[in-house]
Amino acid sequence: MKALVWEGVNKLAVERVPDPEIRNDQDVIVKVTASTTCGSDLHLIGGYVPAMRAGDVIGHEFVGEVVEVGPGVRHRQVGERVVVCSFVGCGRCWYCANDLWSLCDNSNTNAGITQAMWGYEPGAVFGYSHAMGGLRGSHAEYVRVPFADYGAFPIPEGVDETSALFASDSVPTGWMGADLGGVGPGDVVAVWGCGAVGQMAARAAVLLGAEKVIAIDRIPERLAMARDVIGVETIDYTTTDVGAELRERTGGRGPDVCVEAVGMEAHTTGPEQLYDQAKTRLRMQTDRPAAVREAIYACRKGGSVFVLGVFGGVVDKFPLGALMNKGLTLRAAQMHGQRYIPMLLDRIAKGEISTRHLVTHEMPLDEAPRAYDLFKNKKDGCVRAVIRPAA
Repeated sequence: MKALVWEGVNKLAVERVPDPEIRNDQDVIVKVTASTTCGSDLHLIGGYVPAMRAGDVIGHEFVGEVVEVGPGVRHRQVGERVVVCSFVGCGRCWYCANDLWSLCDNSNTNAGITQAMWGYEPGAVFGYSHAMGGLRGSHAEYVRVPFADYGAFPIPEGVDETSALFASDSVPTGWMGADLGGVGPGDVVAVWGCGAVGQMAARAAVLLGAEKVIAIDRIPERLAMARDVIGVETIDYTTTDVGAELRERTGGRGPDVCVEAVGMEAHTTGPEQLYDQAKTRLRMQTDRPAAVREAIYACRKGGSVFVLGVFGGVVDKFPLGALMNKGLTLRAAQMHGQRYIPMLLDRIAKGEISTRHLVTHEMPLDEAPRAYDLFKNKKDGCVRAVIRPAA
């Protein structure tokens, strides 16, 4: 089959790779009908995530049709349209039983790598390095889906696959940030990042009852989507002091909940950007945490900060003093998708959550390297590119 593979830093190619096969009795094989670029993939492409090998298939957000099922599969059938959760959970370990699906004890078969880096291993995720399980990704014609009874969800009648596609990762990730960040009725919420995840976090905050939601970015197309489609206030951080602007819009107090949806390659203005870039290039830190710093400083006293963006290692100039002395609650997680996806598919079916507007480009698998060039370099107004293997 054809697949998009990582060949080295900033090098992608469409190549022939072996077809996937049933390896465990709870596997299914899914014929991919659509997958999408994601900002998390840019960290892989740029060489910021360890344990990538030439020939690895990338991609983790996808929908498709079940074409083969293992003998132990009980709830999925050949011919079903499904959306697949980007993180794999076994459904039986303590973490899965407690709805902490991305922390599954059994899905990541390369546990030693992340145990050495972080003390414990998280669960596996499709197409996201050998440190995160070494599973082949979704930018391919077919994907093997382990523990499919827990990670592949039927797409409801009346929901098109493009709308369902983002329930694989972006929608549940954004919802989790608002939910576990503690958003409630009457809150003021600030979201850093207006990509797909940031927009979905903002929409989740609205649906959870926030009185005011403010989204922060610098890309005009993303800011316009957050304002015109999601229906929230926006700030272009290149034109103002974000902290001062947030205080002005919150009566001097600051947001109750701050959600960071940017990650390890955050961009900012001024000398801080040059400092972080120099530190990462010299390998003196692995991640650029500008958005996290700003969220901690901007949050009201006693508020909460939730980190949704992907981080891999260590950062410098982390404002621990502000976190402690302001009495903030700091939380973070990879996406517990199985906890949210069925509910979110229902909300998409009811029209409460819109995702189709995120798609600015569509192209066949053969053009996937171009899709990532447009997406990474923000060319031609690209917010998300959908890749269709059958096109």
